[in-house]
Amino acid sequence: YLPVLTGIVVNSVEESSRFLWDLRRLVADGLAHEYIAGLQEMCEENDLQLWLENYGHWGFPGEFLMYGGQADLLAGEFWTTEELGNIECKAAASAAHTYGKNVVYAESFTSDTEANPFNSYPEKMKKRGDWSFTEGINHVVYHVYIHQPYEDKFPGVNAWFGTEINRKNTWFEAAAPWMKYHQRCNYLLQQGTYVADVAYYIGEDTPKMTGPTEPELPIGYSFDFINAEVIKDRISVSDGRMILPDGLSYKILVLPDSKTMRPEVLEKIKELVYQGAIIIGNPPQKSPSLHNYANADRRIIELSRELWGESYDGTKKIVDFGKGKVIRLMDMNEALKFADITPDLKLSEETPVLWIHRTLGDKDIYFLSNQSDTKISFDASFRVEGMRPSLWNPTNGISRYLPQYNINGLYTKVPLQLEPAESAFVVFDKNGEGLKDIGIKNYEELTVLQDISKNWSVRLKNDQLKIDEEFELDSLQDLSQLEDETSKYFSGKIIYRTNFQFENEFKSDKIFLDLGKVGVIAHVKLNGKKIGGLWTAPWKLNISDHLKNGYNSLEVEVANLWVNQLVKDASKDKKQSETWMLIDHNYDKNSPLPPSGLIGPVRLMKEYTN
Repeated sequence: YLPVLTGIVVNSVEESSRFLWDLRRLVADGLAHEYIAGLQEMCEENDLQLWLENYGHWGFPGEFLMYGGQADLLAGEFWTTEELGNIECKAAASAAHTYGKNVVYAESFTSDTEANPFNSYPEKMKKRGDWSFTEGINHVVYHVYIHQPYEDKFPGVNAWFGTEINRKNTWFEAAAPWMKYHQRCNYLLQQGTYVADVAYYIGEDTPKMTGPTEPELPIGYSFDFINAEVIKDRISVSDGRMILPDGLSYKILVLPDSKTMRPEVLEKIKELVYQGAIIIGNPPQKSPSLHNYANADRRIIELSRELWGESYDGTKKIVDFGKGKVIRLMDMNEALKFADITPDLKLSEETPVLWIHRTLGDKDIYFLSNQSDTKISFDASFRVEGMRPSLWNPTNGISRYLPQYNINGLYTKVPLQLEPAESAFVVFDKNGEGLKDIGIKNYEELTVLQDISKNWSVRLKNDQLKIDEEFELDSLQDLSQLEDETSKYFSGKIIYRTNFQFENEFKSDKIFLDLGKVGVIAHVKLNGKKIGGLWTAPWKLNISDHLKNGYNSLEVEVANLWVNQLVKDASKDKKQSETWMLIDHNYDKNSPLPPSGLIGPVRLMKEYTN
């Protein structure tokens, strides 16, 4: 059959096509089981682990699930400026889930920064990062930290790709709260087992670096991609669910809209259905391979007729087979009703929330992300019964029970609020107390006690560029909008100080400091004590334990972006520029300046208990 590789048909188009199919499959299998598995064995012999991203963008010859399944550690990637990552994260997560690997890494916050470097910052990147968590990522790998060999050059060595997460970026030293957020999210998202109702079978055609999601899964359900190897070697059925050795399970297996399948795969699918599995798809008509040609095709027809029964010719939509069901390919809403599978999470269609669900013993863990830039209030109905919800805030590490909820049959309905781009974990446990709505709301209202936006001293400090200047501000505002060029184009640390009087007769009150708007990360000291750092909404800190009746001193240190200084230097001759970069930028003197500093309004807020 080698002449087929030159475009010459041997025997028939059908046989030639099958030869090419076998050759492509051979390459994919060899890439996984000879190259990757072989490399993994060598790593193991030398006390190393093999880490890889299980896909390729230009010329990838493999099958992404089998390829990834042979490694010790799996990773996807996502970019903040492009759509790269839209399939890669799910590819990595599905391979990890189906091959028994709990941790799913991601090359995180990669971006095309060639034209506009240093314009990314934690708040701006938050929605994309949270999106990756809902795709199954649970271990952030920051991209990119570049070695900085020149102590006299700033911002220093950069690349055309990646966010500048290194010691010479203005906000790097202030980014600990952002990184702590990722640690908390990663920890919780590594607990227990991922919950999904549907597995989409990707078929056996190669090369392949993602799978089909047709028919499309409705909102409220989760899925994985699954391959033939896992179906044949790792899947069994218990209580009507297809289970993996590691505990993850699916209720439905969706077959691709393909007329081909190898007999050994269909044999295993038949066995699974007989034991109680549900499959959705149309009957295959032949094998794609030359192996056992003609006989394999006849076996496929026999198995298809047996498994699909009266639905083989399409006259019936659904048939029983053993303890399971076979459903013809149809709209997934209709198929899920036939299978009696309700959504894992019910939200109104306009709610801009992404989510993921894991289960840990007697606990259910949901991660929810507001993907909008506005504050939202919504009701979420979780497919959890007889359990009590609590809210775990990964931004500050605080958790609390949610007193307002309603249990109705299979669902627990919980009123929730999320600030712009905010995320939260809703954790259910078996604590049986308070299973009824006791009239207390989940979120307390805040009332303004005092505005302290006026009369601040400001210090501009950039040790790298030897800038250290102080001035007074009558009222807080965006420094990039000032006429004074030093303030307008400053990049570095901006230290704000003010004093204020405070009187409150109720020491039990919860008092919050609200910074309003910040460009881009703030750290707060009150009366000389560090209170915490803020990098995203809500820009509030609980200061109840540090606030005094009488005189108080407040310090807010803000880190802004290099962009302001780069725009200033763009109007200079390069020899006069105060900044240096390995990969130059496209900023000019008319480029817009990003918001800078403590913009406010800064207010003291009191929690109103209803």
